[in-house]
Amino acid sequence: MSKYLVSVIDGAKARFLTLEPIDNRLDESECHLIEHKGLLNSTKELQGKELWTNTKTGRNQGAGSQAHAYDDGRENHLNEYGRRFARAIADEIIELTQRHSIHKLVLVAESQTLGVLRESVIHSLPSSLNIEVLAKDLCKLKPLEIHEYLAAKNLLPAHRSAP
Repeated sequence: MSKYLVSVIDGAKARFLTLEPIDNRLDESECHLIEHKGLLNSTKELQGKELWTNTKTGRNQGAGSQAHAYDDGRENHLNEYGRRFARAIADEIIELTQRHSIHKLVLVAESQTLGVLRESVIHSLPSSLNIEVLAKDLCKLKPLEIHEYLAAKNLLPAHRSAP
């Protein structure tokens, strides 16, 4: 049986699931997703003064009460936080791939996050890993719902309950 790793990611969290046999059966249709670990992107959870000293961006009061705009670099900082989260995701995928002898990775992420992952994660994964990518936010679904959705897209074997 091919070993599958499913990584379901949005901007704030990443979930890692493997397709495991029910009662040690070898038939892929008698498998289910088991969640192993999750990562949180803490900067997505922080708001306002928890993340920035000044909550207002791009404005400063000049002499004579005239305001002028400037770039305070927040976008660059947010991009860097996204890259760090993507690096942590890549490290976790590599670790799980080695620990569970994974052959196939199904990477599911919302489109904006997927762009960051393509830029900084996919090229760092083992070349022997068969990677399928889907732009969709499935983070809020239960493992069985994720399995059914991905099976309908032919990314995982269809799920059949044990008799």
